[in-house]
Amino acid sequence: MQPTTTRRVASRWRWISGVLALALAAALGLLVVLRESPLGLDVEWMDDILSRRNPELEVLALLMDRIGGGIVAIFVVPLGMVALLLLARRPWGALFSIIAAALSGATVQLLKNLFARARPEDILVVADFGSFPSGHVANAATVATTLVLLFGLTRSRAWLWMLGVAWIVAMALSRTYLGAHWVTDTIGGALVGIAVTVIVWAPFASRLEREPRPSKHARQPTGAALTPLTPADGARTL
Repeated sequence: MQPTTTRRVASRWRWISGVLALALAAALGLLVVLRESPLGLDVEWMDDILSRRNPELEVLALLMDRIGGGIVAIFVVPLGMVALLLLARRPWGALFSIIAAALSGATVQLLKNLFARARPEDILVVADFGSFPSGHVANAATVATTLVLLFGLTRSRAWLWMLGVAWIVAMALSRTYLGAHWVTDTIGGALVGIAVTVIVWAPFASRLEREPRPSKHARQPTGAALTPLTPADGARTL
């Protein structure tokens, strides 16, 4: 297969995978709305979570609530990523990350208003309108997916994938622990965050691959100026 054809196929599958994930999130939202009541999975999960509440876990969950939403998630984290990427001389990466964050947040708000799902009754925090999908989990998934696509597309950086998955799962657990979301809300949020980020990544992929990336195996410049002079060399230059 020719390189140009290979790139076209890869680009097409990026779009397809992102659209499919977003469609799956929308289908899940439609399912929970048509049921007009929590799914069996939601009820069982919430009952189990409520039985495990304790002061220590509540403090941790409230910390995740602050980090994953509000000013921190909407402004501090996205703008911080942009600043770091610009300092690393990766302007396309900065543009990709801020567009992904903005579109992910907009998609979450669109789906919240479209499905208008009621939140659980045993909620421990003040939350906005609409339970599906979880905005906190969508934010976590957007950040994790952005970092993986920018820095983790090699086997040597599998740890970045694992760290991203752990962050998404931790945020999802904290949202259900606080009673802010049903478990299906968190699944929907993860799908939205991943889907939107992949869809935004598709047209940027080729440009992102050409941006400079620091490497410990980078070649050092060569030349006479870097070669130590011997006494004989010094005599010949006089």
